[in-house]
Amino acid sequence: MTNDFSTRAIHDGQEFDPSTGAVTPPVYFTSTFVQKAIGDLRGGYEYARGANPTRDNLQAQLASLENGRFAYSFASGLAAEDALLRSVLAPGDHVLMGNDVYGGTHRLVKRLYNGWGIGLSVADFANLEAVKSALTDSTKIVWIETPSNPLMKITDIAAVAKLAHERGALAVVDNTFASPFLQNPLTLGADVVVHSITKYLGGHSDVLGGAVILNDEELASRVGFTQFAAGAVSGPMDAWLTTRGIKTLSLRMERHSENAGALAEALVGHPKLSAVLYPGLEDHPGHELAKRQMRGFGGMLSIAFKDGEVAARKFAESTKIFQLAESLGGVESLVNYPSEMTHASVRGTELEVPANLVRLSVGIESAKDLIDDVLSALKA
Repeated sequence: MTNDFSTRAIHDGQEFDPSTGAVTPPVYFTSTFVQKAIGDLRGGYEYARGANPTRDNLQAQLASLENGRFAYSFASGLAAEDALLRSVLAPGDHVLMGNDVYGGTHRLVKRLYNGWGIGLSVADFANLEAVKSALTDSTKIVWIETPSNPLMKITDIAAVAKLAHERGALAVVDNTFASPFLQNPLTLGADVVVHSITKYLGGHSDVLGGAVILNDEELASRVGFTQFAAGAVSGPMDAWLTTRGIKTLSLRMERHSENAGALAEALVGHPKLSAVLYPGLEDHPGHELAKRQMRGFGGMLSIAFKDGEVAARKFAESTKIFQLAESLGGVESLVNYPSEMTHASVRGTELEVPANLVRLSVGIESAKDLIDDVLSALKA
């Protein structure tokens, strides 16, 4: 890991095929592998749920980019989160998470793990005293999402990780919004990084997947066993599409950040908006912290409407280039109404998203075209 990020993204885990010299490693569409004799395996491969060369290539790539020793890829981001949670938690344990996270993460712990005797509470992770007060002797996982979804809050990873470690808990960071190009939580003191690789890592809205990256060998062994035993692994085509997407990650993230910054600046002070939430803006409460722990501010921003829910919904249905859809992080721009889309599951909970909020995933199209599209929709 001595090379720069862009070099590692292209080459780590992506060695040419030694049998043919093909620059791009082949995709291994196979469910099983012929053994030389009983228990005598070729390259350690036995059955594709346990290991597949294409998935191994992706996992090596992910570990390198997050500065981790071990990486595991899964069929979705939530499958990755589930594998980590079941590898760590036991009845009576407690999870503490930020008060603004992806709705599916909150739903997973609140509705599935609660029935197994797992406690859950939330706190404002921008307030270190609030985090400290919310930690208990039973806390085993402190779940950090920064920038957060969809309110774009910034959490001090190093500081919260220190508080978690003082109570014997793991600091887990969902790094999906930032991507490994903009932020490396393990380097900042976190124990585990999770990703929905469906988003920026894949980058083209054509793949579903998740990842867990970490350094602790004993915990890695447990996560690896869960991956094998539960079987929610990424398939070879999804793994290959992700490795291909990662090769252009640095270029894409630079453009995403550039476009989102330009759009945010263009929207500041707009008479129909009560807030523009983007950490690249100097008046964002997490701006200075984001400058310290990130290499850029990313492609996500949210806007709040003075006229409330009706205006937000009308805007979300009026853009042309920004397409109304779930998900984020693709090369194309997407608009999302979190209250009834990505975060519908948290309505009525302590994480309820404001009804006047719209989330924008800013793509890599022309910045001028994107700004014109948003301004035009605001007139609607």
